[in-house]
Amino acid sequence: MAKITFDKDTRAKLVGGLSDYLRTELDLDVKGFDAEFLLDFITERLGPHYYNQGLHDASTLYREKLEAISEAVYEIEQPIKGL
Repeated sequence: MAKITFDKDTRAKLVGGLSDYLRTELDLDVKGFDAEFLLDFITERLGPHYYNQGLHDASTLYREKLEAISEAVYEIEQPIKGL
């Protein structure tokens, strides 16, 4: 798995959202570098779990779609007469 990274704007939004959540829900004033370090920690520790779940979900969806395509192909097969 490649390292999870965010562009500058996305990172700023995530840090802001994390800071807002901590202030609103937990009455903690965490911002700036502290919020960035917390985001890095969460990304490194939890990111792989979300990434793996996304892969699992994509794999399940792929198998379901492939099965549907296989069934659709079977349904349009033409009967072979005389053999």
